Amino acid sequence: MLTILYLDDDLAAIDKPAGLLVHPTGLDAHETRNAMALLRDQLGGRVWPLHRLDKGTSGVLLFARNEAAASRWRAPFEAGTVYKQYLALVRGWPPEAGEIYYPLARDPELPSAGQPRLAAVTRWRRLATFEWDFSVDGRHPTSRYALVAVEPVTGRRHQIRRHFKHIAHPLVGDATHGKGAHNRAVAAWLGLDRLWLHAQRLALPAATPGAAALCIEAPPGPEWARLSQRR
Repeated sequence: MLTILYLDDDLAAIDKPAGLLVHPTGLDAHETRNAMALLRDQLGGRVWPLHRLDKGTSGVLLFARNEAAASRWRAPFEAGTVYKQYLALVRGWPPEAGEIYYPLARDPELPSAGQPRLAAVTRWRRLATFEWDFSVDGRHPTSRYALVAVEPVTGRRHQIRRHFKHIAHPLVGDATHGKGAHNRAVAAWLGLDRLWLHAQRLALPAATPGAAALCIEAPPGPEWARLSQRR
């Protein structure tokens, strides 16, 4: 059973577990389980995903429960007026806060050369730093990582993962844009192999003038507490 964070006649939000697809995809054709089908069966009716999370990402995932709601609520996602905040574990210690302005190719699955570049902006705040007692690089006896709060201003595919790779602080557990040696070392240190990215908060603009905005939160799972415990 999926954990439902919000439910009304038009919308349903779940706390997506890491490792679960949003919907069927040819890129992962052997995987038969997906959040859309599970929620459909759980609610007893069709649902429409309003945005995407990568398979490895956990956290808030929003669906429409009818076609009219799907049409109405896709617009603010496409316009970039939906606020999103993520938690991420990155390699190294980035500055306390910053913004990444770096255009991205439309399709991260294809070579960037020849593709148009789309404007992309990501903000972050550093929440905590960790220095763990294992070595990945022979020049250093310990390894450093940081917990960051991330706000993608734009919504390009794999934006957070690609942007943090660009500033040389890749996400831990990212098999595509990260560093395999760090991914393996942290998985052994924490006893868990996952993409360390969690969609913590999503806020929709007010549906009508004078109405309140809808804010949905998914607390990080217990595995995130391991980061502080292993200081």
